[in-house]
Amino acid sequence: MNIIVDAMGGDNAPGEIVQGCIDAAREYGISLTLVGKEDVVWGELKKRNAPEGKFTVVHAPEVVEADDAPVAAIRAKKDSSMVKGLELLKQDPKAVFVSAGNTGALMAGGLLKVGRIKGIDRPALAPMIPNLKGSTLLIDAGANAECKPQNLVQFAVMGSIYMEKVMGYKNPTVGLVNIGQEETKGNELTKEAYRLLKAEKSINFVGNVEPRDMLEGVVDVLVCDGFVGNVILKLTEGVALGLFQMLKEELTKNAVTKMGALLLKPGFKRIKKRMDYAEHGGAPLLGVKGGIIKAHGSSDARAIKNAVRQAMLFIQNNVLETITDYVRSSEEV
Repeated sequence: MNIIVDAMGGDNAPGEIVQGCIDAAREYGISLTLVGKEDVVWGELKKRNAPEGKFTVVHAPEVVEADDAPVAAIRAKKDSSMVKGLELLKQDPKAVFVSAGNTGALMAGGLLKVGRIKGIDRPALAPMIPNLKGSTLLIDAGANAECKPQNLVQFAVMGSIYMEKVMGYKNPTVGLVNIGQEETKGNELTKEAYRLLKAEKSINFVGNVEPRDMLEGVVDVLVCDGFVGNVILKLTEGVALGLFQMLKEELTKNAVTKMGALLLKPGFKRIKKRMDYAEHGGAPLLGVKGGIIKAHGSSDARAIKNAVRQAMLFIQNNVLETITDYVRSSEEV
């Protein structure tokens, strides 16, 4: 099992990244390849008493920064931890690369350095969105601002495979993000996508889903173009942060509300945990010739450990092979 981690990517690199990898190595009994500034990474491993024999470090003196232009960074920073990691992935397509670095650069690098699965037109980013029943996979969440109907069908298939193989959902339900539940609602993209999704035998398509129903957990996989998906993702994050801030302000206004807040604190902690991105670790970039897990930019050690766990399940459950086999069988029909 080959799991490669960008040790220099993210707001808390390299410390939290390395610690998350150490925690994963100890808990799961696996070995990891860390890519980054060799002396810095080895220093972090030694400082944190990393288990011996579990880590290989590949030297990469450059770092793709959060504000770097994605394509330019991939082309110019050839010795960066992100580019070196992607090149290692290309050498071993059965591996998985985990990075909390620049999202745009990682997506661009996935295409430029690793390439698409033959038959997949557009790779898609697929984060988990919390809901009242558990979580929903949102695909695409920003990789493709403009899509064709067939792209949405491929997103639905890849998302279904990932939810079943990695997240453990049996026969996951699939919904299409739309402005109404009726089959005739929406624009030309969603109308044609609905028709194609309905005809696709490999998925459990249940129809249109209005955004207001998303948090009810009405489906396991939500399909949309990357523009809509990115708006949903950022709006959801913003609403969650805003609600928690308003609750905090109201519950700390006076002595009485503070007493109430104290009693409610355990419940709020449970809600916060359910909404915490760190519980899932990261979002897969599906459709490239290798596994890529995009961890949140502010990932701590727990988030990285869970992202590594996702990578393990991705490999163990043959996600890449399953997607590739689906495309091959579709072309033969």
